[in-house]
Amino acid sequence: MCSFHVTGAIIRLECGKPEHISRKELMTLNPSKTLTKYLLATGYAMLFLVACSPPEQAAEPAAESPNPNAIDLIIEGEYIVTMDDGGLVIQDGAVAVDDGLIIAIGSTQDINREYRANGTLAGDNRIVMPGLINGHSHAAMTLLRGVADDLDLMDWLQNYIFPAEVEFVDDEFVRIGTELACWEMIRGGTTTFVDMYYYPDMIAQVVEQCGMRAYISATVIDQRSPDAESAADSLVKGQSFVNNWQGRNSRITPVWGPHANYTLKAEQLAATRAAAIETNTPITIHLSESPFETTYSEQTYGMTSIELMESIGFFDGPTIGAHVVWPTESDIQILAERRVGIIHNPTSNMKISAGISPVVDMLNAGVLVGLGTDGAASNNDLDMWEEMRLAALLQKVATMDPKALSASTVLRMATRGGAEAVGLGDTVGSLEAGKRADVIQVAFDDVHFVPTYDVISHLVYVADEQDVASVTIDGKLLMRDGEFLTIDTERVRREATELAARIQNALAERNR
Repeated sequence: MCSFHVTGAIIRLECGKPEHISRKELMTLNPSKTLTKYLLATGYAMLFLVACSPPEQAAEPAAESPNPNAIDLIIEGEYIVTMDDGGLVIQDGAVAVDDGLIIAIGSTQDINREYRANGTLAGDNRIVMPGLINGHSHAAMTLLRGVADDLDLMDWLQNYIFPAEVEFVDDEFVRIGTELACWEMIRGGTTTFVDMYYYPDMIAQVVEQCGMRAYISATVIDQRSPDAESAADSLVKGQSFVNNWQGRNSRITPVWGPHANYTLKAEQLAATRAAAIETNTPITIHLSESPFETTYSEQTYGMTSIELMESIGFFDGPTIGAHVVWPTESDIQILAERRVGIIHNPTSNMKISAGISPVVDMLNAGVLVGLGTDGAASNNDLDMWEEMRLAALLQKVATMDPKALSASTVLRMATRGGAEAVGLGDTVGSLEAGKRADVIQVAFDDVHFVPTYDVISHLVYVADEQDVASVTIDGKLLMRDGEFLTIDTERVRREATELAARIQNALAERNR
């Protein structure tokens, strides 16, 4: 007789032996006879094994394992903060990434059953969320961090920053400063930034190499600058930059960057918009930033900065307005109707005493509002977590309403809202199938996350740049568990330190 025995996933078949050979018999029998008898017994056993397994009782063939879809990467997390329209947060979830795109989001179990990945980012003590959008920066100004502090805007600009830039800024300065900025932004989970500075070709080269996503502007200003002699020269060189980079890299968008209405005449602003329309590119500009600008515009044009822009057709194409601290009620209506993206820079605005932007009023009016750091010379860092926290707190104290600008609202401003404000709402800013895979993991095992009652609240009021564990942009890992994969940080540190020493020595010599 034969019988089946099941132990775990192993099915074992046992049959009775045709003949039993005792130990005594083995000891007394002739070895040759013993061997013959043993071989016969073994042969009989094999025959019985086949004979006692009738066809109708044969085990069914094991079902073939499903063949999961092969993809590039799975990013797991104890929480997946999608920032989609419904504000979905998935516990114990994962994001499937292939060919630079998010292709699926769901539970870790479902994603791992459906897909087989070339690489996986484990999710223990990790929050997975969209990368942060820094809507206004001057990246290379990391090299001027702390060079002139505790000054009002126009004193800071005219007497310190503009002269220092003319003296020190060249393509090497921009290369090193932008690499330093990319290092800092990646470290803090920023995946997209909008930049306004000089030598935009060099900025684009650095961004291309480090793997970030950026809007890079050709700066237009009516004065001698590091890379141009005048507004007209800026426009000519900007045209060359736009032509060179338009459509060259999907992560890099060339844009126009007229500085402000007090550094450009109305006709120069209009000419910049005409160039942007001709090249089908957006514009980023400092707008309604300070009391000085408000007074200047009223005295020069008899209207606010925003009314001036509207009167010359400046808002006839995609526009990103940085700061917007002093809009009137009618200004806010113009911004909403024209779909101008506004970038709130709370730290910079506070440091130079520009004022408190009426963010709540603009959001209530339907204005697209994101967040930015401004340059490190007026901030003095590129930490978007700090911007979130300060944005929320400033609105609460300005309105005397603790419910103003909730954690969920300000987190949206740093992600999906910021993407919409800069014109990338269909591409990044939320974790949804079909969007580009700009995804970060935030570690929440540090003491300041204990306990965690509300993950959204903790991201805004607790997290900082040191908590970011991994950064993926366009499906490519740029940082994994704090290790940088696209930037030689030691080289950048050395070059930045050496260049800063030369600047410091030159400033000391000049001030003697």
